[in-house]
Amino acid sequence: MAKKAMVEREKKRERLVAKYAAKRAELKEIATDESKPMEERFKARLKLAKLPRNSAANRLHNRCQLTGRPHAYYRKLKISRIMLRELGSTGQLPGVVKSSW
Repeated sequence: MAKKAMVEREKKRERLVAKYAAKRAELKEIATDESKPMEERFKARLKLAKLPRNSAANRLHNRCQLTGRPHAYYRKLKISRIMLRELGSTGQLPGVVKSSW
């Protein structure tokens, strides 16, 4: 089980990313538009840099929704490999059967 603080920090990042997504996209569009003057593009980059770091989407990290584990994460199921095995073994995941041979 991950520390609660780490899980909460990740939730905070998700909220910040959602809050600033539109503003970030708008500033990035201005900053990369070659037809705009250099000064305007530079100002857009400065404004982008002033936004909170945790509002950037690339700072998000996938975590298991049940345990908070950051590694061995299955995106489709949003859980870690350990929980996948446990839930599969107990029959709580439809269509998943633990194999033995």
